[in-house]
Amino acid sequence: MSFIACSVKKDKMLNRGYHALTTKYNILFHGNESYAEALDALKQDYFDDYWEILPIERIQIEVDPEREFERGVSLDSKQGSLLDNLAVSGTDLGGPESQDGQGFTRSENKAVKAIQKHSMYIKGRERNSQMANAYLLLGKSRYYDGRFVPALEAFNYILYKYPDSDLIGEAKVWREKTNLRLRYDDLAIKNLKELLRERKGRLNKQVESDAYAMLAQGYINLEQLDSASTALKSAVGLVANQEEKARYNYILGQLNGRLGKKEEATQYFDNIIEMNRKAPRTYTVHAYAEIFELSDAKKTDSVAFLKQYKSLLKDRDNRPYLDVLNRQVGLFYRDVDQQENALAYLKTAAKEGRQDKQLKARNFLSIADIYFNSAGYAVAGQYYDSALALLPPKAKETFRISKRRESLREVVDLEVIAHKNDSLLHLVAMSTEERNAYFQTFVDELRKEDFRKIQANLGTQNNSGANFFNAANFGEAIEKSFGETNFGSMGGKTTFYFYSNQALIKGRQDFKRRWGNRTLTDNWRWSAVQSAANSANEAENEEALVEEQKKIEKQKDNTVDPRYQVDTYTSKIPSDSTQIAKLKDERDLAYFELGAIYSERFGKIAEGVDRLEQLLTFDPKERLVLPTMYKLYKLYQETDPDKAIQMKAQIIATYPESRYAKLMQNLSVGSDGDLAPEQVYAAIYQVFKAEQYQEALVMMKDALERIDDAYVSKFELLNAMIIGRTEGVEKYKQALNYLALTYSSTAEGREAAQLLERVIPALESKQFATTDSSNWKILVAVPIERRVDFAGIKADMQRLAGVEAGTGLKFTEDYYMASTTLYVLHGFKSKAEAERIISRLGDNPAYIPLMQEDYSVIQIKKNLLEYKAPGVVEEP
Repeated sequence: MSFIACSVKKDKMLNRGYHALTTKYNILFHGNESYAEALDALKQDYFDDYWEILPIERIQIEVDPEREFERGVSLDSKQGSLLDNLAVSGTDLGGPESQDGQGFTRSENKAVKAIQKHSMYIKGRERNSQMANAYLLLGKSRYYDGRFVPALEAFNYILYKYPDSDLIGEAKVWREKTNLRLRYDDLAIKNLKELLRERKGRLNKQVESDAYAMLAQGYINLEQLDSASTALKSAVGLVANQEEKARYNYILGQLNGRLGKKEEATQYFDNIIEMNRKAPRTYTVHAYAEIFELSDAKKTDSVAFLKQYKSLLKDRDNRPYLDVLNRQVGLFYRDVDQQENALAYLKTAAKEGRQDKQLKARNFLSIADIYFNSAGYAVAGQYYDSALALLPPKAKETFRISKRRESLREVVDLEVIAHKNDSLLHLVAMSTEERNAYFQTFVDELRKEDFRKIQANLGTQNNSGANFFNAANFGEAIEKSFGETNFGSMGGKTTFYFYSNQALIKGRQDFKRRWGNRTLTDNWRWSAVQSAANSANEAENEEALVEEQKKIEKQKDNTVDPRYQVDTYTSKIPSDSTQIAKLKDERDLAYFELGAIYSERFGKIAEGVDRLEQLLTFDPKERLVLPTMYKLYKLYQETDPDKAIQMKAQIIATYPESRYAKLMQNLSVGSDGDLAPEQVYAAIYQVFKAEQYQEALVMMKDALERIDDAYVSKFELLNAMIIGRTEGVEKYKQALNYLALTYSSTAEGREAAQLLERVIPALESKQFATTDSSNWKILVAVPIERRVDFAGIKADMQRLAGVEAGTGLKFTEDYYMASTTLYVLHGFKSKAEAERIISRLGDNPAYIPLMQEDYSVIQIKKNLLEYKAPGVVEEP
């Protein structure tokens, strides 16, 4: 009977029953067990990112593109290809005889084995009632293995071949899960809505809950949060699994929070807390955190809040979440302006954080922001660096933090320069007597501090045990005392304990008190060995010790530690006038830059005003005075209108012809018609690009008088370029200097500073060539008012260029200055060739042969008159 029942070709009740029972209770049982174990392991390895809306499924599936079609078959399920492939013994799906793998591979192999060995597909119908379960297990195993296309085919096969199966609804939900993974969100939403509409009331509650949950995931993928919330509410009402119920409530809280519905969001998070231990602890703890984020700390009952979180922190079950809980307490203290307590809890949170790198990074950010707001810029920069190392490169905060970090580096460097140079200039301003008194006080305090360190370390070591006093321990003690003593740029280092005479004398006295007189022999610690020698040599040793102490005292009198000499420090104070002037210039520029950065980049008006006001007391160079006054005027407008009025009057009275004065007098003028600043800029740039420089200058002057917003620095950079082209390198330098000082905190201001540092010196160093070149030109300088007089020369040059075009000759009319234009013939290989052409043109003295290099110098420096050649037309 067993032999007869084994046949899959006979449609008998015995055959159907045998294969159904064998499939269900043998192969599929073990397959489902492997599947459940692998799924649990997958969930345990998954870590939720609570900073984003959680996904419906608590898993992370890694997709390997090379394996996407591995062991897969054609998507044309209507041809029965899946069954045909599975029915072939030894197929690449693994085959029943293949060695089982781990996890989902094992469960897939079991499903394949069930299909290959027990499928009873007879006369177009499947007679084994367990085959739909086998295909469902096959699809789910492939799904969690990250092979979505083969998984989709398995689910489609159920829908096509088993339309009457009670697994149809579940198979459709799994198919749409797969479509969502393949990013076919619209298709999945359409199919799920159709399923819920057609089979409403006929689906298993868990399946219906899964369908609503997947529908919500589709809407979340499309960022339709309101629709997602509606769908997920239906899922919560149907789900039986407590873990899923807690997760759905948490996601609903997140969705409503994003939608601005704080009360509804808080209610969903409260639902999780009310579930108590039925909800996984991670959801409960993060629910507390979300409720805190939704509330206003200043309106929160501080006593109740701290009592609640104190209880949460003491709960042993919450030990894995101490980073989350400490963060909330820290943020609470931050919001109620108790910054020291906030820092303590946030640092604890950062220390406790292990797995959640984003949370650790945000703790670092919160700490950095507190230090930043309290002007602790150096420490803030270190915490920003730590946060940047942990945040994903494409995180929203990364760009903002990177910019702030760069600014902080600049601020710290400038503060160091300002502080150091201030100190040195203060010392420079002292008289000799004041300097000596100042450093004598410093040296006296240094001696006292060194002696206290020696006493403290020796006292500590004396109490550590009888065998303390050996060379290594003593050296370590003194080295800890004098390991490294820094005194800024005028300090020194003491790293060897034998350099301290006090330490030597103290050490010898302690040794004698502890051990008595010992000779230098082996086993010197043993009193029996030493007793005879001690009695014979005691007097001699005592006398030697006294002599040695006298010798050390004498050496001490003759040799003084340079750290204790006043001259060590006073000799390093700058005395050269050039060096002192450089220190002052560096200090003044640092204060100017700090004032701009604090006020314009960081929005710290008070710090900016403080630095700029201090700068004016230093009697800075003239080039810094006016920009400083103008910046103070702008800042006073926000903080002290009366001071702003006074500063405006002072600028206009003292510098009436300056651009600042003109700008302030025209601030009431509106924008340039209906055009936005970008449109005005684009129009001027097009005119400049077309080499219509005079028209561009007129347009720029009008724009600068009318536009006063964040876009003005861009106009100033273009204005500097126009000036450089029309008036030469000297005026270009002045325009860049104005831009670099006035708008130092902008990108254009920094670019101008770089041009001043790198480009301008190179342009200024250009001189007329001293060696011959193979590129010569013929030039005629034409005053604008005499263009008619030079019409014949222009015609001759154009005609010659046309005739000799085949040889490379070319005529251009180039801009030189507002008063002068240049007629130029290009394309000569030597001066002799250029002079022959001049003779053909009539030997007019207006014709000037010159090299390409000299022509560049003339255009850069506008120094045609300096070019030594006869017949140069005088410029007006």
